[in-house]
Amino acid sequence: MKHGKKYNESLKAFDRQKLYDPEEGLEAVLATAHAKFDETIEAHIRLGVDSRHADQQVRGAVVLPHGTGKTVRVLVFAKGDKAREAQEAGADFVGDDDLVQKIQKENWFGFDVCVATPDMMGVVGRIGRVLGPKGLMPNPKSGTVTMDVAKAIHDIKAGKVEYRVDKTNICHCPVGKVSFGKEKLTENLNTLMDAIIKAKPAAAKGTYIKSLVLSTTMGPGVKFNGMKF
Repeated sequence: MKHGKKYNESLKAFDRQKLYDPEEGLEAVLATAHAKFDETIEAHIRLGVDSRHADQQVRGAVVLPHGTGKTVRVLVFAKGDKAREAQEAGADFVGDDDLVQKIQKENWFGFDVCVATPDMMGVVGRIGRVLGPKGLMPNPKSGTVTMDVAKAIHDIKAGKVEYRVDKTNICHCPVGKVSFGKEKLTENLNTLMDAIIKAKPAAAKGTYIKSLVLSTTMGPGVKFNGMKF
């Protein structure tokens, strides 16, 4: 696979075979950032679980202390007082059947996170087949099915990220922007790793953090020593 000049230049900024400690590794990741925009830094964590088994699923959410640097558009399925509460809390879109029909008929997905009150899940379930594959289906485990819609919206806007192991047993999560600098990125990464480690399933055996790689949007992956968390 051929890469561009900037990507190849980034490869010279670090040792591709080395497992870096967190702080030194983040310095290496930042050194690979050559894009003209503020790149996102994403963590890719391979876990020692088998996601095919229900008792080895790893899923949850955590609020990063410095946020993600991204403006998140929140849609809330609610009615009555809870709809007004969502609007006052800063939700970008609030509704019930009208939003379901907009998504169904117009294939509209102008939002990043979907929240719903428990009584609305019957309505939301009608579009589960389109929300699910996009990772937008509200879920109690991630705190997006709740009666406390104001807190859910506040947490999401403050930098709440959801982690979920995929079919290859890897979690992919943003930990901030290049502009954050090493100190803020270190705190965000530590917070994310603490949450994932605490979420270790009892059925998981052997090494839990198999590998940890961080990369910028356009840069190569830098390997971290997962045992340092």
